[in-house]
Amino acid sequence: MTERAAPGPIPRRGRKGARTRERILDSAMELFSRSGFHAVSLRDIAAHAGLTHAGLLHHFPGKESLLIHVLSRRDEVDGGLMARPEGDLTPEGIARSVVDQVARNVRTPGLVALYVKISGEAADSEHPAHDYFVQRYRRLRRHGTRLFAELCARQDLPFPHAPETAAKQLIALVDGLQTQWLLDPDAIDMPAAVAMFFSQLGLDLTDTKAAHDTDPPLPAHPGGQGRAHLRE
Repeated sequence: MTERAAPGPIPRRGRKGARTRERILDSAMELFSRSGFHAVSLRDIAAHAGLTHAGLLHHFPGKESLLIHVLSRRDEVDGGLMARPEGDLTPEGIARSVVDQVARNVRTPGLVALYVKISGEAADSEHPAHDYFVQRYRRLRRHGTRLFAELCARQDLPFPHAPETAAKQLIALVDGLQTQWLLDPDAIDMPAAVAMFFSQLGLDLTDTKAAHDTDPPLPAHPGGQGRAHLRE
């Protein structure tokens, strides 16, 4: 299969054009999250965004390009997951940064729904997002292995698993929790579950939940997100 190039930056065409592109991306994210990639057409996205088909093509050349840009937006939100933050943080500080990232994901349910739906579809090697997800998981495993190797280096930290294994387990935990949360959000506390994973490795994150309690209220459910009514 031919490797697909990563999307380049969207050209700047002024404030009005930027607002239109944001509206297109918002509409694509909502429709892809709801129905999947293959069931949604560019005409569907254009109509949802209040544009003509030709108007949408003025900003994005095709549906595959649009999908990758939407997924890249999710990466911007989720960019800190398991990447070591700047500064000389303690192992507890690194772990808290991961828990905090999961808490931020809870506040972007549309992006979480998109990720869960499209990542499942992308298991098909012919799916346009297949290479994107292969590379994304490789990157997450690499960052996670480095993070856990640093935690392992602490002589006083009991650690039962190899760093690479722990990284894979954390990724699987986060992905599985996201699916459960989308299905039954009131029953799943994703940040608490991830914090418990770290606590089982000997890291004390007892103050993490208290920090989350000060965050803004969260959406009740991904399906409750309304469409933003924007105009050019």
